[in-house]
Amino acid sequence: MTDTHEPQTPDYRIDGFEAATERIEEDFFSLTLTDDMFVPLAEHHSYDGRNTYLLFYDQAAIWDVPGTAEYVAFHLTRDVEQRTFDFEYDRAPTVPLAQNWLIRQGCPPEATTQTRNHGPRPADALTSRLEDLLRTNPDGRYKVIDHYTDNPGSFDFGTEVRTLVRNSHPDSAHAPYRLFLEETAKDFRSYTVRGGAFTSAGAADAWAMDRSTPLPLAPALESTVTHSAQAARSRSPLAGTAGLAVPPAPVATSHPASPSVPHSRRGTR
Repeated sequence: MTDTHEPQTPDYRIDGFEAATERIEEDFFSLTLTDDMFVPLAEHHSYDGRNTYLLFYDQAAIWDVPGTAEYVAFHLTRDVEQRTFDFEYDRAPTVPLAQNWLIRQGCPPEATTQTRNHGPRPADALTSRLEDLLRTNPDGRYKVIDHYTDNPGSFDFGTEVRTLVRNSHPDSAHAPYRLFLEETAKDFRSYTVRGGAFTSAGAADAWAMDRSTPLPLAPALESTVTHSAQAARSRSPLAGTAGLAVPPAPVATSHPASPSVPHSRRGTR
């Protein structure tokens, strides 16, 4: 859900460093081969020079396998004595999931706040609250099972991102599968996030393919985002919310090549 614009050069800060192994060098080259298409959204460099955390929007994802996640979270570590570096990365379908991954890697939550003043804004408070749930993943309840990004690459249509998670909270045992639906308006000025509850992954997939009934609303959101965390939230023009005052529990993510949830381009736009 990011407007196309001229990217800035990523600040890896590896001048004078070499990859720790040949495999790391090859993997780094492969990941950054098209980094001229990366739009930097947030970055943080530790004071000791050992860690760099970066969040990108990948404009090239639209030409990848259909459904490819468009956000890249990047953690680079340096051995300042040996002058070598290593790195990890994760492709995430939404900004809150990318931020969650960075925080689990050790990035200060407030440093995941997006600093680029562009992109659509959250359309309502519910959108921001659902994003908070994904970013903080209270009690480690959400495990990402599948995701699919539907970006037609046209101003005639908006974009849609579907993220299927399993909710381990006891109150959700009767319908433990939650489908988060992020829809960006075709004018790219705003977006909404809604959550639906399903008894199985297959039921979520069937709904996404059919769309003949409204999204089955999830139970009322649990009061899991504390008052202090809400007070610490800093609004972002792109993601709608920023880092929180305390680290979240992990969100387990996967890297599907072709998800089972949902391949149709039909949407509720």
